[in-house]
Amino acid sequence: MSEYFDVLEHRDADVREQALFTALPQALQAAVERAPAIADQLRGIEVGGVHNRVALAGLPVIRKSELLERQLEGRAGMLGVPKQPGDEINRVFGGFSTIGWGQALRVFASPGTIFEPESARGDYWRFGRALFASGFRQGMLVYNCFSYHFTPAGSMFETGAHALGCTVFPGGIGQTEMQVQNIRDLAPDGYTGTPSFLRLILEKADAMGVALPSLKRALFSAEAFPPSLQKWFAERGIEGYQAYGTADLGLIAYETPARDGLVVAEDIILEIVRPGTNEPVPDGEVGEVVVTTLNPDYPLVRFGTGDLSAIIAGPSACGRTNKRIKGWMGRADQTTKVRGMFVHPKQVALVANRFTQIQRARLVISGAVGHDQMSLWVEVAPGAVSDDLRQSLVDAVRDVTKLRAEIVFEQPGQLPNDGKVIDDVRSYE
Repeated sequence: MSEYFDVLEHRDADVREQALFTALPQALQAAVERAPAIADQLRGIEVGGVHNRVALAGLPVIRKSELLERQLEGRAGMLGVPKQPGDEINRVFGGFSTIGWGQALRVFASPGTIFEPESARGDYWRFGRALFASGFRQGMLVYNCFSYHFTPAGSMFETGAHALGCTVFPGGIGQTEMQVQNIRDLAPDGYTGTPSFLRLILEKADAMGVALPSLKRALFSAEAFPPSLQKWFAERGIEGYQAYGTADLGLIAYETPARDGLVVAEDIILEIVRPGTNEPVPDGEVGEVVVTTLNPDYPLVRFGTGDLSAIIAGPSACGRTNKRIKGWMGRADQTTKVRGMFVHPKQVALVANRFTQIQRARLVISGAVGHDQMSLWVEVAPGAVSDDLRQSLVDAVRDVTKLRAEIVFEQPGQLPNDGKVIDDVRSYE
């Protein structure tokens, strides 16, 4: 029996890269023709020339807040207007979807509210390979405790399990005593859901004096899965793994038995960019996860997830050859308020981009509430430090943010590699 979901997982990395960027221009052209919001995002760009990562990095990043704004505008603009066939592509999905009612099998809502379509294509969210990597196989019964209402999580794991040839029990959330009884009676092979809910179920089973020996594997998502919790489940005979995805993109990356980071999913192009910018960072540096999906029904191009992570060098020890990331490392949206003014990561980037001497920059907000202090820490080669550069930076910060900042020079490589562009260390006591 193969240890891989399909041959795509262990193909040569250069072959994968070539296949993705051969398919990308055609996918972008189809998106421009069928998704009005993508046409606006890529207006004036010759999509036929986007055939490598350098060209892709020239496209604008669109972030979740912009997707929400576009959807809200679509809904507001259609209020009181008689519905026409297909107008939900703009009215509901803000012009990002290429399918409407009848073509979409389901529509979901994630917090915001942002609506996402699901088409009838098998394993639409692409979670099958994550389930396979965590030990699920054809003929197994999967006990799915992700929500089946509003959000797509329940459907993500159910359709992935069906792609493997598994049967699914839709357990959903809540009612832990009933969950214990069902698991006892059905004897499922594994669990999908949050780690915290499975722990509640197992603790309830202990309180009821019920053994649940059939559970041998689990695929978790939507919560942190630290080593301590991994050990807790392992002591109960359950091998737990984690998957990372979003309601907009489906699967992004997944853990394997090698436990050496999360392997990036096939059929997406993942970049790590400096928060607040469109610029990819070097491998190993923490930044925002940005994904381009080849999904023809919901084609998101350079979609900023708002999550922080970093690329891990080299292939996984499990033999899968795609890029790996460290997993979720925090949020990229570090917007904060200083002296009554909002300061955004993109403003820090605007300042830094004015000076070729700056290699990296970090805005530090300190002091107590009502006594804010703002410092711009910049990595600059020792020979480039000068009073003129310091004053020019003070002026640039004031010009962009309307606030004054002290300037702190650091040597290259001295700022922490944690993805933070704005570090708020104020005391709120």
